[in-house]
Amino acid sequence: MSELVPPPFGTFPTAFPALEVCDDLAAPVADALKNWDARDAAAAVLYVDTDPEKADTAVFCAAYDTPPELSANCVVVAAKRAGETTHAGCLALATTRVDVNRTVRTHLGARKASFAPMDTAVELTGMEYGGITPVGLPGDWPLLIDEAVAAAPYVLVGSGRRRGKLILPGWALARLPGAEVLPGLAG
Repeated sequence: MSELVPPPFGTFPTAFPALEVCDDLAAPVADALKNWDARDAAAAVLYVDTDPEKADTAVFCAAYDTPPELSANCVVVAAKRAGETTHAGCLALATTRVDVNRTVRTHLGARKASFAPMDTAVELTGMEYGGITPVGLPGDWPLLIDEAVAAAPYVLVGSGRRRGKLILPGWALARLPGAEVLPGLAG
């Protein structure tokens, strides 16, 4: 049996070290946690079991008494230049919006950048819509993290599935493979 631990915020019925409940995570997320070179970061990740019908940010925050400023959304962006498409993950607090048209496009050196279509994001990440998380994104993707996320003591993100969420320190997110903390990513 996994060891129950108190979450740093929210009213979650259960919380466990994520490494102890990998079967509850999407396969790419479980693989990323198990193989993360930053073992201290992987060990800092908690999994909280939640109702998949309450996965959308506003409903979730109300249902689990989670401050929106401690919740972060991971979006998949498609950046195009000279007929080539590059995908990237972008992570910003739920109270902000990712600046895709200026900051992301410029940083990725693209002529055009936009949010990837839902079916593309789900197919490329191996995660469920509404549960996409920075943990376990494809290894060749850049992961752009807003500086407010990296500075947060703890942040709630998806688990790769609509059921459940991950809670981890901002510093741990900044140590994910491909992570770049980007000032002005969101506003």
